Amino acid sequence: MYKRQFFNSSVFLILGSLMVGVITGDRGQAALHPFTNALFQGILCFFLLDMGIVAARRLRDLRTSGGFLLGFAILVPLFNALLGIGLSRLLDLGTGDALLLTTLCASASYIAVPAAMRLALPEANPGLSLPLALAVTFPLNITLGLPLYLALIQRFGS
Repeated sequence: MYKRQFFNSSVFLILGSLMVGVITGDRGQAALHPFTNALFQGILCFFLLDMGIVAARRLRDLRTSGGFLLGFAILVPLFNALLGIGLSRLLDLGTGDALLLTTLCASASYIAVPAAMRLALPEANPGLSLPLALAVTFPLNITLGLPLYLALIQRFGS
């Protein structure tokens, strides 16, 4: 089962890209700059727009999921943020670094996770995970999460 997730073309592409970057260094980065900066950002915008459209079309699927998934999309990121704050404190990070680590802990990967879920669990319903990530967890982290995380980091020190 795990062979399919760890040895698929996407994983090899990512690992291969990392190795090319390590081997070619600054010279390789300069050569690929047109593809990794402006062009990549434009493609990323289209990809995110498409994900938003798919999530909006599937919001109705959330009605059938019940309160458990909605609670999960709200409570798990907050719990993960607390873990991030604790880890930041253990690592003695500054406020900015602690906020970044905490936010990353609290956030689903809005780009990579939908594709990984589709590959790892093809029977899973993306009509539930995608709208939860994009319509619940992401806005929660932006509107409530960031100010809350910063206040907790400042209160408990990092």
